[in-house]
Amino acid sequence: MSMKKDFLWGGALAAHQVEGAYREGGKGISAADVMTAGTRDIPREITAGIQPDKYYPNHEAIDFYHHFREDIDLFAEMGFRCLRTSIAWTRIFPNGDEQQPNETGLAFYDQLFDYMLSKGIQPVITLSHFEMPYHLIEQYGGWRSRACIDFFTRFAFTCLQRYHTKVKYWMTFNEINNQILVDNPIYAFTNSGILFTPADNREQVVYQAAHYQFVAGAMVVDYAARLDPALQIGCMVAAQPHYPLSCNPDDILEAQRQNRKQYFFSDVQVWGYYPSYIRQYWQRQNYQLDITQEDLNWIAKGKVQFVGFSYYYTCVVTADETVARTGDLNAAGTNTVDNPYLKASDWGWTIDAKGLRYFLIELQDRYRCPLFIVENGLGAYDELQNGQVDDPYRIDYLKAHIQEMMKAVEIDGVDLIGYTVWGCIDPVSFTTGEMRKRYGLVYVDKNDDGSGTLKRYRKKSFDWYRKVIASNGRAVWDLDIKES
Repeated sequence: MSMKKDFLWGGALAAHQVEGAYREGGKGISAADVMTAGTRDIPREITAGIQPDKYYPNHEAIDFYHHFREDIDLFAEMGFRCLRTSIAWTRIFPNGDEQQPNETGLAFYDQLFDYMLSKGIQPVITLSHFEMPYHLIEQYGGWRSRACIDFFTRFAFTCLQRYHTKVKYWMTFNEINNQILVDNPIYAFTNSGILFTPADNREQVVYQAAHYQFVAGAMVVDYAARLDPALQIGCMVAAQPHYPLSCNPDDILEAQRQNRKQYFFSDVQVWGYYPSYIRQYWQRQNYQLDITQEDLNWIAKGKVQFVGFSYYYTCVVTADETVARTGDLNAAGTNTVDNPYLKASDWGWTIDAKGLRYFLIELQDRYRCPLFIVENGLGAYDELQNGQVDDPYRIDYLKAHIQEMMKAVEIDGVDLIGYTVWGCIDPVSFTTGEMRKRYGLVYVDKNDDGSGTLKRYRKKSFDWYRKVIASNGRAVWDLDIKES
């Protein structure tokens, strides 16, 4: 069993979690730049601007901005066929509402993409990955404002025009569905630049912001089709499949309800219309949203061509209110319960390789379009000893997930573009702002207090993944596989 010859093996990053150089080259302040460090138990703080007595881990991150050639060389050594990353909006439009882009920022990504391509690595680019200009948040309320449609499309069109000969695969908004987890305000802030007020109906505010994003995303799809028909524009969602705790029909209906809340965001972008279930829900909740007929025409016209998604864990829910909730605000929300059949990571995320296969089948049956696993990985404590990191737990995790991915393709007929390991070089964790929550196949000497040499070290998983790519996936099998 192996993947098709043009399958895109690689890794995934986000500009704000690795680049650093947060004011270099004319870059403006982004949403990520006003988020402090936290832990699994202490949430990151969103501050009013940058405060001198606070530590902001994204400001330096791992300094990919100055180390990208060294890092791309390491990725090429592993055999990467693609690297998924993002374009920091504030490098191109520092405040977000300028009429003309920042040439220094554009030139940086020219250098990055050119170097990647020289090493045989195809860029896969997310346009909005939690990097909204902070000026747009302060002055316009983020995606509360319809004005952000124009600001975002100006940014997106500029990037497409500049890089369309270098980048084929694009995604619009990273994990756009996570903002519906309104109990944790970090998601609405990072997705849409929204700071909730006590008077807000949080869910209604998020649905309005998402609508404006759907319109903007559809305009990007339309522009790309006219600019260069070879371009592929996808949406990007977080996979959070919900299982019922039991076969009690009430549990099954609760799981279905929770899954629909997540699927809604990709339903609209793939199908090109608002499904009846969400329209009826808005009517029952008396949500009055700013949606015009012209908006609906754009959404119908600009349907995405593939679905990219991140996959880390599955969730379990029950309608039985006597069962203790164990939800994690940094992950699945507050309505989940423990899964008695699964182990968890050091940060409490369930490890469920078969859930990846389940979700791939669900998406294929629902959308019948190409899929792309653009994030999958394990955040864990790694120990650097004598310049080496022994991480068999990460190899086990990736091996199991890649095996289930390959079953989904070979046995279940899933149309899959590629697979990119999240945080292929240790990034700043989005949810907690930590460095100790390490995902990479490459270790970076950087600590939670900002200290460290930034030196890079290959982990044992580095060589393992190199062999997986070189064999086009065959190396993950110790024994012959039988259909299961």
